[in-house]
Amino acid sequence: MMRRSVIFQAPGQVQTALEAVPGPAPGEVLVEIEVSAISAGTELLIYRGQAPSDMSLDDTLPGLSGAFRFPLRYGYAAAGTVAAAGQAVDSAWLGRRVFGFCPHASHVLAKPADLVPVPEDIGLRDAVFFANVETAVTLLLDGLPAVGEHVVVLGQGVVGLLATRLLSTYPLAALFTVEPLALRREASVQAGAHAVFDPALPQALHDRLREVTEGGMADLVFELSGHPSALGAAIAGAGFGARIVLGSWYGTRPVAVDLGGRFHRSRIRLIGSQVSTLPPGFLGRWTRRRRFSAAWEQIRRIAPSRLITHEIPVEAAAEAYALLDQNPGQALQVLLTHRP
Repeated sequence: MMRRSVIFQAPGQVQTALEAVPGPAPGEVLVEIEVSAISAGTELLIYRGQAPSDMSLDDTLPGLSGAFRFPLRYGYAAAGTVAAAGQAVDSAWLGRRVFGFCPHASHVLAKPADLVPVPEDIGLRDAVFFANVETAVTLLLDGLPAVGEHVVVLGQGVVGLLATRLLSTYPLAALFTVEPLALRREASVQAGAHAVFDPALPQALHDRLREVTEGGMADLVFELSGHPSALGAAIAGAGFGARIVLGSWYGTRPVAVDLGGRFHRSRIRLIGSQVSTLPPGFLGRWTRRRRFSAAWEQIRRIAPSRLITHEIPVEAAAEAYALLDQNPGQALQVLLTHRP
């Protein structure tokens, strides 16, 4: 059997390779992928050559071994159907729809334990958001939003929009978002933000925060923009004793931030959030399986497929990355489709 795989050859260079794929080993299944989602955050760092080459792709995911060195394969959000199973695999897996944390390819070999079965009532175009919804759930577990708080989310890419949608279900006093791109600002309002601000006009957000908090600023800030300069903006908008949840990954880009002023005197807490692990305070009660269940339930509630703006055949993967790199204001979620 032949498959089509996406390969990052060098900065700014993506190709789709046609290659042979063997049948599944005794303990493996072969998954025929229907769609895979491009992460406009992490994958653009790779595309631009801004991922640290001495860092592993993801030690927690079997399909992502190796380091960020070209040429490489990447991707962590694929959905499809099990087309064949090895001799040691229960035949019940055949025909099962699954989600996989695996690089972009039309066919994937994996052990059943490394796949996540898709609930029968969820379509594959919603299921392909599983990784990003799980990330949004993790962000809220780290931030612990409380009743009556004033919350700001910096960045309204797909993860930022999903986090905003989940936050909109909390009884918050205010939910403000910050985003430079008009398409994302519109989507942010639809996701439930009370007001959306352009980062080019920071004083507008600060004035509104002072108004609603009587000068106290935000209780909780999520930095999800992916831009190193936004960390300073997060500190500027945080109140005394506030929490800042840092979900962005900046790659090799340096971060210049003033920690000698408001941050030092305001007892602000900076919390690093990353979905590969569970927040330490939840380890006694939560498992990855429990977080998986929470993510599926949120997918049912919010139907994230509404964020899909482009579906591009895997053969034209280079065009998909060029679109996100050069014209980000035209797209929210871009999917690669893998069926002829």
